[in-house]
Amino acid sequence: MRYDFATLENGLQLVGEYSPEALSMAAGFFCRTGSRDETGPESGVSHFLEHMLFKGTATLDYDDINKTFDRIGAQYNAFTSEENTVYFGQVLPEYQGDIIGLLGQMMRPALRTTDFDMEKNVILEEIAMYEDRPLWVAHDHCRQRHYAGHPLGNSVLGSSASITALGRDQMADYFTRRYAADNLTFAMSGKYDWDAAVAQVTALCGAWEPQGATRALTAPSGGGGVEVVSTDRFKQVNLYVLCPGLSAQDPRRYVASAAAAAIGSGKASRLHWALVHPGKAEDASFYHDEEDQAGLFTGVLACDPDRAQEVLDIFRGELATACREGLREDEVKRAVRRFATGLVLQAETPLHRLISVGFDWTYRRAVTPISETAAQLEQITAADCNALLQELAFEPLSVVAVGPLEQLS
Repeated sequence: MRYDFATLENGLQLVGEYSPEALSMAAGFFCRTGSRDETGPESGVSHFLEHMLFKGTATLDYDDINKTFDRIGAQYNAFTSEENTVYFGQVLPEYQGDIIGLLGQMMRPALRTTDFDMEKNVILEEIAMYEDRPLWVAHDHCRQRHYAGHPLGNSVLGSSASITALGRDQMADYFTRRYAADNLTFAMSGKYDWDAAVAQVTALCGAWEPQGATRALTAPSGGGGVEVVSTDRFKQVNLYVLCPGLSAQDPRRYVASAAAAAIGSGKASRLHWALVHPGKAEDASFYHDEEDQAGLFTGVLACDPDRAQEVLDIFRGELATACREGLREDEVKRAVRRFATGLVLQAETPLHRLISVGFDWTYRRAVTPISETAAQLEQITAADCNALLQELAFEPLSVVAVGPLEQLS
């Protein structure tokens, strides 16, 4: 493995993880922007803008972009989160120039008014679709409750009202501020030609202007409490639970993930045996998510309405027991190996590895080889996990339930 780094004069960062044994290469642009970077009137613009980058440039239309991806046999996509918008593709090495050229052109979209007006209808339909998904409703409501006014509680999709009111010029202004050269990282993984890539990216992107884009990194205060979104549209109750975790910059983030996995990931976890195995809940999971200077533990539960209170009480009890009595060495080791195996298996494809490389650089300005990550995970002990659990104590706990339920405590 070889690691490559470069910075253009305008501030655009380039990073690569070269694997001589790979049979393909992946490339992508990582823009450090998402719903947490939006103002109220801009709610949902990051996700909307992701769609617009596929609608065309000054010289390419929607059909041109899609046919080019198809012509080179690319596996490609994009996604928007609270903190990042990512555009990526994986191809055979001989199509490196094509994928870089296409992605580079897409990063400077035309934002035509006709495309904007048409795609707005697509976004509104997507919002309506997700409103029919109880877990997504619970997710959005719980983040808003947990982050209590902090930008990390902003909805990625926005609302029907915010998207309807959004104008094309508002989007163009947001694009200029957030898609600036110094707020972008271009990443590659697999079997690539680094010198050729640097030359091509410099030619494509070297004239892009920097804007000094910033991000509010104030610490969230944490909300807490219980909320019920009562509706008869669904037969089951979906519960979403959040509590403070560790940030993407915290060296103990893998310890947090291991502890969460022991409690609620897989059929050997405590939550599975307490809730799923005896038939009290259909789903009961618990995991850790890292964010920019913030982080959280997430619990997901699904059950019959008549069992909702019992399921939530058992869930709380399992968290309290883990903090009070600690985790055992054997269950931590099982969780670590399961977590490490998942990371290593994903790393076998350049496309999955690209996301890790890009986020490593975006959040920490360093790329950790998968072998080092696996080695760090193997060193995690029950004592490490228990020290963290005593410190964090899973408080405050924010809970949102969606379904045919009147109350929950």
